[in-house]
Amino acid sequence: MKNVDYIIVGGGYAGVFFAHQLLQHGKSFIMYSEGLKSASHISAGIVNPVVLKKFTTFWLAEEQIDFLSQTMAEIAIYTGKNYLVNERIHRIFHDESEKELWLKKSQTEELRPFLDPCFEQLDVVENPFGTGAVQKSARVNVDDFFTDFLKYLSEKYILINERFYHESISGDQYKDVKFKNIVFCEGMGVRDNPFFCDIPVIPNKGHHLKVQLEQKPTNRYTIKKKHFLFPLNDDFHYYGGTYDPNERENEIDDFKEVELKESLVAFYLHDFKTVEVNYGFRPTVKDRRPILGHHPEHLNYFVYNGLGARGILNGCYFARELFEHIEFGKDLMPEVDVTRFRK
Repeated sequence: MKNVDYIIVGGGYAGVFFAHQLLQHGKSFIMYSEGLKSASHISAGIVNPVVLKKFTTFWLAEEQIDFLSQTMAEIAIYTGKNYLVNERIHRIFHDESEKELWLKKSQTEELRPFLDPCFEQLDVVENPFGTGAVQKSARVNVDDFFTDFLKYLSEKYILINERFYHESISGDQYKDVKFKNIVFCEGMGVRDNPFFCDIPVIPNKGHHLKVQLEQKPTNRYTIKKKHFLFPLNDDFHYYGGTYDPNERENEIDDFKEVELKESLVAFYLHDFKTVEVNYGFRPTVKDRRPILGHHPEHLNYFVYNGLGARGILNGCYFARELFEHIEFGKDLMPEVDVTRFRK
């Protein structure tokens, strides 16, 4: 019989960032992950404090970005690499009125830290009205982040690459592992969880392309028009992703691939080759807040879900909130507490 402080079920952003909290505080745990690529694993990893359709910010944006920077520095101590890529987002303006709105909002107290009032022209891409740079924006090297972190856990013999069977839980024991707490970080897999299948997560399907550009921009940055375009390495770029709230079968939607290619052609006027098309289902919530908390009867069974399109920021920031709630009895923010759905 093995005794641990925690079992974590799921190896996406929620599971990995919660695992980091446990490592930081010297807690013993085992993570169960099937090793399949989830929405987290194929996400863009964009770190962006601004809603770029409306030039507004969102709840806890600056706090989340600052905490992500701190967390990535901590993770780098044991993986040997910082995965935060400090390449700013450049938003292509559609017309002069957007440019004027950006400038006006850059002078407000709320958006002054994020909207650079100095405009730039980019090479290679079509941007007749110029671009605005988002300060404090960046991205995470998603592939290396998950590969290295999960490898670290595997080398410590605390990652088990197999499916988790909920029916094998008996009280405080799963198979031959006795635990103090169990945290379910399953994304859309929560629908098969008998303890938390009632939480109102909505699948939002997203597609992205991996492309090879004929001509690359001179400088490395993330370009945003309808979707995000940024370099993955010297050979390939990421372009995506779409937001489709209508759940479909687990397959690539051809019309979404066409939509992405057409939107890329609209501002990238050179040839490109599509190398891969990927998709995933983001677990979203109507009020756009994550879902954290314990089961009403099994008080040491916890859920951590509903990270949505800002999975990397939500996943990082609220992992600490959940840890402090479990270990120190800190009240959860009412905006994210699972009990908001039980009233």
